[in-house]
Amino acid sequence: MQVKNTIPIQQASLAKMVDEIKACRLCEKQLALGPNPIVQLSVNAKILIASQAPGSVAHASGIPFLDKSGERLREWMGLDELAFYDPNNVAILPMAFCYPGRASSGDLPPSKECAAMWRSKVLGHLPNVLLTLLVGQYSQRWHLSDNPYATLTETVMNWRTFGPSVMPLPHPSPRNNVWLAKNPWFEEALVPILRKRVAATVTSV
Repeated sequence: MQVKNTIPIQQASLAKMVDEIKACRLCEKQLALGPNPIVQLSVNAKILIASQAPGSVAHASGIPFLDKSGERLREWMGLDELAFYDPNNVAILPMAFCYPGRASSGDLPPSKECAAMWRSKVLGHLPNVLLTLLVGQYSQRWHLSDNPYATLTETVMNWRTFGPSVMPLPHPSPRNNVWLAKNPWFEEALVPILRKRVAATVTSV
């Protein structure tokens, strides 16, 4: 019996969902610069970046991680821009799809309404993800609901607890330079393993 290729059907369903996301105005009243949902999705994606929310540069350009944070994240992962922005390699799904605006220190937290509305639906359309990178505390809280560690530092330090398919990471923002300086083990010990896992995942069949 011939097995029907369902990928085109799945991709069409995901494309429809992306259109719905782009038209979403759920958090409009909370957004100082207005809604501009930004995601990068394909049913073929092998790596999921579960990030926080687009920054101001992403809001202006419409491209996620097109800033210093993205440069550092790509360096951690060992990917160039071409590989990183290939949706067949990498899906980028922030906890909130729109730039939340500025707080007194850094950006405002991602809205909880966005994740409640969209996250489980979208994840159900990413059947080929083999490696999930949990970037920052907000994605770690959502994805690791039974996380036994109280802080981001403890969570990242104990990354082996979560198995080979999930890796918690700090946010790559320059605002985290102090954290990185205080925790040199991250770039010395964890980043090389992250690069190996990313390379193996991207080249997997």
